[in-house]
Amino acid sequence: MSVGTDTMIEAGRLRDTPRRYGLVSRAFHWGAAYLLLWQFATLLGWRWLGDGPVMRAVSLAGPYHGTVGVLVLALLLPRVVWSLAERRRRPAGERTMLGPLRAAVHSAFYVLMLVVPGLALLRAYANGKGYELWDVALIPATGVVVEWLVLPADRLHGPLAWTLAVLIAGHISMALFHALARRDGTLRRMAGSLSDEHAVTSSERVTSSSRSA
Repeated sequence: MSVGTDTMIEAGRLRDTPRRYGLVSRAFHWGAAYLLLWQFATLLGWRWLGDGPVMRAVSLAGPYHGTVGVLVLALLLPRVVWSLAERRRRPAGERTMLGPLRAAVHSAFYVLMLVVPGLALLRAYANGKGYELWDVALIPATGVVVEWLVLPADRLHGPLAWTLAVLIAGHISMALFHALARRDGTLRRMAGSLSDEHAVTSSERVTSSSRSA
């Protein structure tokens, strides 16, 4: 196989196809998945176990709460841009009555990933304390409390964050349902082989077999 062919294959693996998602889409998806699962797992750990040596040790294994929010925001814009660029190449969803609901849930994911950490940064500004990450002042400390901004940020941040957690739990449940119960290859599109030949779903195999019979 020539160098040029190898390069084309590698470039092809970066992009999506109608049968599976490429490396870039997978990096965005699993990167966000890691950050959000880590965030909620540690939040629940602090609530259940309290502030003790166990959670203090666990918290050192990953990014801090505020850092996760900033990283989710940082991933969001390039992820949206990439999704729009690849939308015509991506695997098509099943055309069922649940299709609009699935699209609405995915849209809600993006909105909440913007709004929830955005509210936290807004609160940091409204409290006048600012927010600094890796020695960079993302939100300047003004020392001035803006009361009318503090209240909505305080009231909405938590409930919307747990709404996002519920959507994540539902998303994981549906992914497992497709993988274990329906076995239709949906999960393999995001986690399986990058070769289109190995990304054929079970429904496609059944259709192919029936045609050849």
